[in-house]
Amino acid sequence: MTILSDVYSVLWADLQDLKRHWRSVVASSIVQPVLYLVVFGYGLGGGVSFEGIGYLAFVIPGIIALTSFSNSFNGVSTKLQVDRFFYKSFDELLLAPLSLYSIVFGKALVGVTRGLVSCVGIVIVGAVLSPEFLVSPLFVLVLFASCFVFAAFGVLIAFAIPSHGDTNTFNSLVMLPMTFLCGTFFSLNALPEAAKAALYALPLTHSCSCMRAAALGQVFPWWSFMVLLGFGGFFFLASVFVLKKTSI
Repeated sequence: MTILSDVYSVLWADLQDLKRHWRSVVASSIVQPVLYLVVFGYGLGGGVSFEGIGYLAFVIPGIIALTSFSNSFNGVSTKLQVDRFFYKSFDELLLAPLSLYSIVFGKALVGVTRGLVSCVGIVIVGAVLSPEFLVSPLFVLVLFASCFVFAAFGVLIAFAIPSHGDTNTFNSLVMLPMTFLCGTFFSLNALPEAAKAALYALPLTHSCSCMRAAALGQVFPWWSFMVLLGFGGFFFLASVFVLKKTSI
């Protein structure tokens, strides 16, 4: 109970902020996925089929995975950086009688919450536009897991980067390539084996693979799901380690 209380203490302030601004959060987070849906699903992919299904049905799970990736990551990473580098309010949190695990888990749940809120609209749109798109319990499980993995990744990067100015460099070198290369808009089966192996070393690839299989009733890649959970565990423990080093 003490651990849950500590986690909620970390999460509470961000939940209040989200409660006050949830409309703007939803509105701003849904614009980019809808544009991707229109451009790739209806524009470039009109009349195209991938792996025996329509391209619109194929791309919707990828866009949802991408939405969970960007909003869970940015939902916690940006706020943490501002608190650390500008307001210095994160230092006050370190002075509180809270374990580092509670702090990291609480902050990760902030990203999970923002990611889920952002994905709800796209899931609804996907279910309306494509009859092949299924919102099953397995799909919801993958969505929760993906949001946690990417939120933990955001916490790690927020703790690891030395300055707020380095964020743009990280986004250009890591976030942007992951956005377009991890199977969100195309099948990785068309790539050379070396390229596929490199892309499967990225968490978004496994999120897209699991989410697409769960949403379209395909054979579920449990090994990919376990790898995704492994990424989440690594990001979480690495965040605790980096926070411990920087707070000494």
